[in-house]
Amino acid sequence: MNKPTLVEIVTIGDEILYGQITDTNSQWMGTELNKIGLKVLRKTSIGDTKEEILGILKEASSRADVVLITGGLGPTKDDITKTTIAEYFNVGMTFREEVLANLAELFKNRNRKMTDLNRMQADVPSNGKVLMNDVGTAPGMWFEEDDTIFVSMPGVPREMKFLMSNHVLPQLQAKFDTPHIVHKMLRTMGIPESLLAQTIEDWENNLPEFIKLAYLPRFGQVRLRLTAVGEDKSILETSIAEQVEKLKPLIGEKLYAEEDVEIEYMIMEKMIEKGLSLATAESCTGGFVAQRITKMSGCSTFYNGGIVSYSNEVKMSQLGVKEETLKKYGAVSEQTALEMAANVKAKYGADYGIATTGIAGPGGGTEEKPVGTVWIGISTPTETKAKLLQLTKQREVNITATSNNILQWLYDEVNN
Repeated sequence: MNKPTLVEIVTIGDEILYGQITDTNSQWMGTELNKIGLKVLRKTSIGDTKEEILGILKEASSRADVVLITGGLGPTKDDITKTTIAEYFNVGMTFREEVLANLAELFKNRNRKMTDLNRMQADVPSNGKVLMNDVGTAPGMWFEEDDTIFVSMPGVPREMKFLMSNHVLPQLQAKFDTPHIVHKMLRTMGIPESLLAQTIEDWENNLPEFIKLAYLPRFGQVRLRLTAVGEDKSILETSIAEQVEKLKPLIGEKLYAEEDVEIEYMIMEKMIEKGLSLATAESCTGGFVAQRITKMSGCSTFYNGGIVSYSNEVKMSQLGVKEETLKKYGAVSEQTALEMAANVKAKYGADYGIATTGIAGPGGGTEEKPVGTVWIGISTPTETKAKLLQLTKQREVNITATSNNILQWLYDEVNN
């Protein structure tokens, strides 16, 4: 097998380190590099200082075949990447007429006047090959030294993606003879990572050497990623498919998708297929379940509507929960969850009604009902039932875990 081509991604900007912006560039670049068989060795974020930039260029070149750099190419004084790269290579700057012409056209199309600072964007380290940027003012730059490729690009995601898609990825793919990398993602829910690992241990131990398994847990879900690396893509795909067939009976109903999709997509697919409809009643999740459903195109085919009934008054007036139920059992109770689920189903003329009511936290708990106490309810065409969840003291975790649990329960019921 060919030696893997190693890539290091460097993002430059104090704003990243301060947490003022999120580095989405590295994630996107990693995904696209993987598609063409290039292995990301490391991702590093550094500040806008000459010492940091010079240091990381030297370090990265010692361990990677390709160093991809984003950020610090603007026209202002704090953007020092270009001049620092020139210092690293011990070269001067060269004014590129073709870059100026590209800038002039860009400003003309935007009906804007080009300043002297903008003209300075045409100054490029003399050993760099220009990668023309048709969607921004800073060109990309390609350098090669001592068997290492360095590429510098703007940090603006739209500009970086243009340069990567139109220049960098095609040139890297042409330059390196890379192996094929095939991924297969499986989605499980309702089984802890440790129990899942124990359940499939023998299967995992007998995977072919060229197939690796990764566990990616998140809020009651575990994604399993199978990755195969080799010269023949068809053999890799066939081998992964064979291993998936061996795995499926081991996980059973806890495996809800053989692709990387959320469970609500599988629910929509099944309910539309069966001609079923859904309504939601939410208290502690505050509409999060409805948001997960309505973010999907086509959800109106099966989703009739929902109510966020946070107060007892709304539970009574809009959902018809009995006053005596709330007085006797409280809003966070099996009885309230049952009435919410049944009544929202009837109110919206749906086949299924689901409900959430609980103490999301961090306050509001009691000794009898501590923070994290949640009841979920479901009303099917034949019965109405509820479940108790004992979750955490963290509000966001509780909201997400509650929505996962009710959607998993709905998925199981619809698939029965």
